[in-house]
Amino acid sequence: MPEKTLLLKALGDSPGLRIVDFFLENRSDYSKKEIVQSAGMSKTTFYKVWKELEAFRIVRKTRQYGRAQLYALNIGNPVVKKMMALDWTLGRQAMESAPAKIKQSIV
Repeated sequence: MPEKTLLLKALGDSPGLRIVDFFLENRSDYSKKEIVQSAGMSKTTFYKVWKELEAFRIVRKTRQYGRAQLYALNIGNPVVKKMMALDWTLGRQAMESAPAKIKQSIV
């Protein structure tokens, strides 16, 4: 399993957050099958949280590709905007603290 992102390290590794994190890291639209595989969870776990993500309009339908419906993060949603800002802030914070960590390891 790949290393956890800063968002998952900071807020925990829950299935819903893992799906949101996948979309934050991969800004496109995906089928449910692709999301399940990329987020590294079972279909059962995925479907337990997916309905809530749709109900809160965190994800949205984008287009049909063959028989598959594709979905993307709803970047117009105020909650998603806050999560994007948090993800960006965590990344900036990590970048700012990286030189200090490097200096400490050298000394």
